[in-house]
Amino acid sequence: MNIVVTGGAGFIGSNFVYYLLKKRPYDRIICYDCLTYAGNYETVMPALAKPNFRFIKGDITDREQVAKLFRTEEPDVVVNFAAESHVDRSIANPDVFLKTNIIGTSVLMDACRDFGIVRYHQVSTDEVYGDLPLDRPDLFFTEMTPLHTSSPYSASKASADLLVMAYHRTYGLPATISRCSNNYGPYHFPEKLIPLMIVKALAGEKLPVYGDGKNVRDWLYVEDHCAAIDLILEKGRIGEVYNIGGHNERANIDVVKTILRALGKGEELIDFVPDRLGHDRRYAIDPAKISEELGWLPETKFDEGISRTIQWYLDNRDWWENILSGEYKKAYEKAAKGKLAYSTL
Repeated sequence: MNIVVTGGAGFIGSNFVYYLLKKRPYDRIICYDCLTYAGNYETVMPALAKPNFRFIKGDITDREQVAKLFRTEEPDVVVNFAAESHVDRSIANPDVFLKTNIIGTSVLMDACRDFGIVRYHQVSTDEVYGDLPLDRPDLFFTEMTPLHTSSPYSASKASADLLVMAYHRTYGLPATISRCSNNYGPYHFPEKLIPLMIVKALAGEKLPVYGDGKNVRDWLYVEDHCAAIDLILEKGRIGEVYNIGGHNERANIDVVKTILRALGKGEELIDFVPDRLGHDRRYAIDPAKISEELGWLPETKFDEGISRTIQWYLDNRDWWENILSGEYKKAYEKAAKGKLAYSTL
């Protein structure tokens, strides 16, 4: 099969690319990424050595580019990771989130209809459900939980999900959706909580924690997420939504303290800062549906996953230091000059 992974140079998308290259050596994997600030060409450069991998720089909101992608690569499956995903940035500038996350999704699905793909899969988020109260640990998000968004980011993702379901119902598009809890692991862009805290702790800098730090998230190790998506592609029912959760709930402040202990740093580095606008209090996913229907369960407990993640950042300082310096933005152009990269379609 030919599998297009949009947003494949981002955090979860790149992990999915490497997962597919390992599990599906006979399928062609095409990474399509616009290389905005969070897309890092250096992340996928090692994959260029694989004969069944191709990188193409392109924008999912550009209909002409996307049509050329489909004509050239003839995809059987499209997995859409491409998204603007940082909540703070969506509060400051909602427009780009609406364009990428909603219009980009519609452009991809129109191409899927025109070229007759076998499956379109939309990677979504638990943030479309809003939040849960801290004093009700018995409550969890299920696939039947009403959408109740809190930020321009989550509203744009919920809108995309509704559009996917509308395309399935109206046009018969063979689509599925997954909604995941907070991911962590290798290649996580260092503006998000876990990598940001690791990088700042290593530098001996203050660690900014929103509000009282008691906001709770359900943490999912990224490789477990990749396995779940692959399983949905293989066995998931068309037209269905599957929640993917880690059953690893932690308060943000506890995550930060865990990182400090692992790095031998003191809690005096914690700096409580004004809370984010509309900050959700608790996310928690019930993954019963994907477990019962497809047999998926998360394999990585948080203590194991956070240890692996911290070690990865210790072992790959060049990767995140290039991001902090901005040097990573030059990687594609440098590779293109050396004919190591593929040009824009």
